[in-house]
Amino acid sequence: MRPARTGPLLRRPLSARLATLGAVTAALVTLVGQPAVAAPRNPSDAELAAAQSAQEATAAEVGRIAGLVAAAQADLERVALEARAAADAELVAEAELERAQAVAASAAAELEAARVAVGQARSDVATLGRESYMRGSTLTAVAAMVSAEGPAQMLQQAATLELLGDQRTETLQGLEVAQVRQANADSAARESVTARDHAEQAASEARATAERRMASSQSAFDAAAAQKTTYDQQLQQAQVTLLGLQGARDAYEAWRQEQAARAAAEAAGAEAAARAAADAAARARAEQDTGNPTPRPNTGTGTAVAPTSGRFTTCYEMRWGTMHYGVDIAAPIGTPIYSPLAGRVLRAGPATGFGLAVYVQHDDGSVTVYGHINDYFVRAGQRVSAGEVIAEVGNTGQSTGPHLHFEVHTDGMYQGRTNPIPWLAARGVDMGGRCR
Repeated sequence: MRPARTGPLLRRPLSARLATLGAVTAALVTLVGQPAVAAPRNPSDAELAAAQSAQEATAAEVGRIAGLVAAAQADLERVALEARAAADAELVAEAELERAQAVAASAAAELEAARVAVGQARSDVATLGRESYMRGSTLTAVAAMVSAEGPAQMLQQAATLELLGDQRTETLQGLEVAQVRQANADSAARESVTARDHAEQAASEARATAERRMASSQSAFDAAAAQKTTYDQQLQQAQVTLLGLQGARDAYEAWRQEQAARAAAEAAGAEAAARAAADAAARARAEQDTGNPTPRPNTGTGTAVAPTSGRFTTCYEMRWGTMHYGVDIAAPIGTPIYSPLAGRVLRAGPATGFGLAVYVQHDDGSVTVYGHINDYFVRAGQRVSAGEVIAEVGNTGQSTGPHLHFEVHTDGMYQGRTNPIPWLAARGVDMGGRCR
C-alpha cells in the first residue's frame, strides 16, 4: 500500500506543481537580471578622448600655476630685503644729521665767543689810544697809528715811533689774535652749517627713498598676494577638475565591470533555476512512481559584488605610525555603495570619526563597515542581499575628500580586523588598483 502524501504542494496535480515552479523560476531570473542602479551614460570614444585631453591640459596648467606661485613668493622675499635696506639707510642718515647739528651748534658757540673777544680787543685798543693822547703823544705818532691798515702795521709803526710800551704791545697783539680766532670761528661755523644742511638733505633723501621703496614694496606685496590667491584658487579648481574627470572615468569602467559581473550572475541564476526546475520535475515524476518525496537540494549561489567603484587613495597599511584598518576609495559624492554579500544591518547612522556609517553582519559572521557616507538607505535589523544599495559615498566626519572607508571584521564588530582586498578576492571580487 502506498503511503499517504501530505503537504499542499504534493496534494496538487503534477501539471499545477510544474506551473508553479516555472513561475517561481521566471521570477528568480527577472530579479537577478534587474540592475541595482540605473546604468550611467555610455560616453563615446570622442568624448573619452576629449576628457583625456582636458585632463592633460589641466595638469599642465597646474604645473604652470605652481611655478608662478613660487616666483611670487621669491618676489615677496626680495621686496622685504629691499625695505629693510631702505630703513637702515634712513637710520644712518638721521644719525649723520644729529652729528652735523652738534658740530654746527659748537661752531656757533665758538664764533660767538670769538666775536666777544674781538669786541673786547677793540675796546682795549681804543683805551690805549686815549691813554696815549692824555700822556702827550705827538699828533704825528697818533696819526701814524690811526692810519695803520691793521694791527700788524700798527705794531710796526708803534715800535718805530717808540710810542708803545710792553703792555700796549700785548693789547694790540690780543686784538690781532681775537680777530684771527673770529675769522676761524666764522669759517668753521659756515662749514658746520653747510655740513648740517648736507646731512639734513641726505636724511631727507634717504627718508623719501625709503618711503618710495616701502610704497613699491607694499604694492609688489599686494600684487603678489593677490596673484597667489588667484593661483591657489585656480590650482584648487584644477585639482577638483582632475579628480572629477578621473572619478567619472573610473566610475564608467567600474560600471562596465559590474555589468559584466551581473550578466554572469544572471546566466548563473538562469542556469541554477533551470537545474532546479529539472530537479523538481524529476522529483515529481519519482513521487508519482514511488509515492515518496525526495530531498530538495540547496541551490543558493551567494555571488559577491564590489562595495563601490572609484580609485584607491589609502590601503590597509601603517600610515604616520598608525594602522589604517581599511581601504579608502575616492569617488564623487552620491556614488552608490553596495553590500558585498547578503546579511543583516547591525547599525546605520552617526558614528564617531566616520560622521555617518553602516555596519552589516554577513551570514558567515564577518562584519563590513562603510564610513564617511553621505546618506544611508537601510536600518538596523534589516536584511540585505548581495549587491543591494545600502548607502552613497560622502565626505562626512574626519574626512579630507569624498571617499568610502571600507573595513572587514572577521570575528564580529571590531574583532579580527583584516585586509578587505584579499577578503573580497577570496569571494570572487577583484578590486584592481594599487592596494593588495
